[in-house]
Amino acid sequence: MKIIVPMAGMGKRMRPHTLTVPKPLIPVAGKPIVEWLVEDITRTCKEKVDEIAYVIGDFGAEVEKQLIAIAERLGARGTIHYQDEPLGTAHAILCAQSALQGKVIVAFADTLFRAEFTIDESRDGVIWVNRIDDPRMFGVVKLDGEGFITDFVEKPQEFISDLAIIGIYYFKDGEYLRKELQFLLDNDIREKGEYQLTNALENMKRKGTRFVPGKVEEWLDCGNKDATVHTNKRVLDYQAGAATVAASVKQEHSVIIPPCFIGENVVLKNSVVGPFVSIGANSRIESSVVSNSILQTGVTLKHANVDNSMIGHSAQLHLRPEQLSISDYSTSHH
Repeated sequence: MKIIVPMAGMGKRMRPHTLTVPKPLIPVAGKPIVEWLVEDITRTCKEKVDEIAYVIGDFGAEVEKQLIAIAERLGARGTIHYQDEPLGTAHAILCAQSALQGKVIVAFADTLFRAEFTIDESRDGVIWVNRIDDPRMFGVVKLDGEGFITDFVEKPQEFISDLAIIGIYYFKDGEYLRKELQFLLDNDIREKGEYQLTNALENMKRKGTRFVPGKVEEWLDCGNKDATVHTNKRVLDYQAGAATVAASVKQEHSVIIPPCFIGENVVLKNSVVGPFVSIGANSRIESSVVSNSILQTGVTLKHANVDNSMIGHSAQLHLRPEQLSISDYSTSHH
């Protein structure tokens, strides 16, 4: 089994946090989004995952090393593939064409899910969906009476179905998928200017491939700041009971309200932290109240009241904010 993780997008909706860190490497509950994703998928596979292929932009050697280490921790080989321009989902997957063989899972790296399922590897293909209120921003599927997928529609402006494709797919035959993706590029078949995976799925279905929907209990989007803070809250919720405060944390006249993730060598002084807070290593929180927020590594807070916020690496903050979205290396004094 191989997992392909397209993650080359710049994450514009997550700026300023993605100016120095690619979106899938933003930590949620102490671990990068992409690490939670591939861990969860590996757990649902009956068969051993032998390769995790990441499709990235020019993220630099440090990020590549981090991604390969994530794969190796799961007992798989990590490989790096590049998508130099954003030409759509079909093009992104094809950038990892050496991994398109045998059984393949494609998982786009801005989504997390909660589900108790095992992949039915005997199926031609499984497409994970989630029922949502407003499907206009997503690809959706329609089902027939037997539960097979009959239609794929990209961002329907009129109501067609409320089963949104969440960005995780299983294919029994990776080589067949590769040929169908290549067909779109060879014949310049685009939708809204891009090569879309849904067009390849439609062609495969027409030729007799039978796709079934996979259902998740909860779909967690990490597309923007509010969604990512909410995802952090839900993941901490699931982890409740696990020890998520590092032994090296120094607490002075401070209270931690669980669930929280607090990394190595964090100093808490005269502060209340939690619930639903993630704090990266080497941060210092003084005379502050922090709830429902993500603080990355090396953050300094003094006299701050922080809620529903994301604060980037090495940011320093000396004020009384309400809701924030502050980038890496920012400094602010009040």
